[in-house]
Amino acid sequence: MANARLAPLDISLVQWDALRHIAANPEASLHDLALLTFQTDQSFGALASRMVDRGLIERVPGPGRAIRHRLTAKGDELRVAGGALMDDVLAESFAPLTPEQLQTFGELLAILLEAGPQD
Repeated sequence: MANARLAPLDISLVQWDALRHIAANPEASLHDLALLTFQTDQSFGALASRMVDRGLIERVPGPGRAIRHRLTAKGDELRVAGGALMDDVLAESFAPLTPEQLQTFGELLAILLEAGPQD
């Protein structure tokens, strides 16, 4: 459903997620961005290269030899437009739940987040 909604913007869910994380984490390394988006360094590097070619992001010098990624104006426009679409997708996805069920779901998620990852 999410990719279909993003298709008119000519971006995928993976690309929108990358735009979202680059905007929220401007000092993140490529490795950090790969972790945030559940990708390998190699996969995120290839994705970033394609996004640079499309004019969605740019690479800028970081400290030392590090390279950072920044959104272009076009990339930021797509991030915002995609965010509105994803808000609609989330609302539709959870629409079948009653307010009480949503409350319970939120409480269960809070418990899981508080517990953190289990090794």
